[in-house]
Amino acid sequence: MTATSAASGASSRLLVVRNDKLGDFMLAWPALARLKAARPVPHVSVLVPAYTAPMARLCPWIDRVLIDPGESADRSERRRLLAEVKTGRFDGLLTLFSTPRIGWLGWRAGIPLRLAPATKWAQVFYNRRVAQRRSRSEKPEYRYNLELAETLLTALELDPSAPPEPPYWPLPQTERLAERRRLAEELDIDPARPWVFLHGGSGGSAVNLTPEQYARLVLDVDARLTGERRPQWILTAGPGEEATAEAIQAPLLEADVPVLRLPGRDGLGDFARSLSAADLFIAGSTGPLHIAGCLDIATAGFYSARRSATPLRWQTCNRAEHRLAFCPPEGAGEQDMASIDITEATDRIVSFLTTHNRREASP
Repeated sequence: MTATSAASGASSRLLVVRNDKLGDFMLAWPALARLKAARPVPHVSVLVPAYTAPMARLCPWIDRVLIDPGESADRSERRRLLAEVKTGRFDGLLTLFSTPRIGWLGWRAGIPLRLAPATKWAQVFYNRRVAQRRSRSEKPEYRYNLELAETLLTALELDPSAPPEPPYWPLPQTERLAERRRLAEELDIDPARPWVFLHGGSGGSAVNLTPEQYARLVLDVDARLTGERRPQWILTAGPGEEATAEAIQAPLLEADVPVLRLPGRDGLGDFARSLSAADLFIAGSTGPLHIAGCLDIATAGFYSARRSATPLRWQTCNRAEHRLAFCPPEGAGEQDMASIDITEATDRIVSFLTTHNRREASP
């Protein structure tokens, strides 16, 4: 299909690739929403690893999910993927994070329009490139992704329509309330109080506060909020992060702080839906933080000051008024999370919880 035929009313078939970490994939949802808002409405497929596939299947902007077997896949798996991409008859390939293997895949599959950031030698496999200089961290990652999506729409002569706004995961209010009722019953907690979720793990890809820092933060916030404003604290953990959650919980229980653990969930998708019950989600720059951002849940994120991992670059994609961010001060080491001012973080979180109305935050 040519750009002309796409503009004449036929539905373009697009393949979007974001095949790395969960947080990176969640920050692709604004771009996917942008593509799906175009007219004529395109058919949007994604290529993702098996790990993030449950989230892709929940995304309302995706029509089909293809599984990437990864860099270490054997020859038969690579042949299977190539055949699947060929049969998809895609008009456009949008690679949000370019690698030579994916560039080669798109070229071999004969996708006529192949677009990617103009970085790394993998760009030789693409016939449309956008210079972005992402390592300079001049704008949020999701906005870099939106820029690529908009370039693809222009190249295909599709009407971009009005840009979507948060939440980029518009989970219906009935489902959010059902998750809150479910958790209230499971943990026997008061749904009228503010619920603050805290995820102390890092997923292995980002620095985070120590369990001791998180425990101090919870103690300080909890001491300043009384009555109906006193939060119910709920700790979450991914696979292999249980010890971190236990290290945060133990001193809080000793101090009689109401802190519980999120019950086990049936996979990543079920876990992600549970986050919609939160009034505030606190974490490092991890996948769960960005799930909360897509839901437009209020977030408090702790970031390093490394140039490629700043609060601006890895900003959550919720509304600005739902977003708090903290990082080491100027002059501290880029990953010196111990230099983050917990007192300042406490002040801002307390102020937010004091003025924030959960029902106003929900769409």
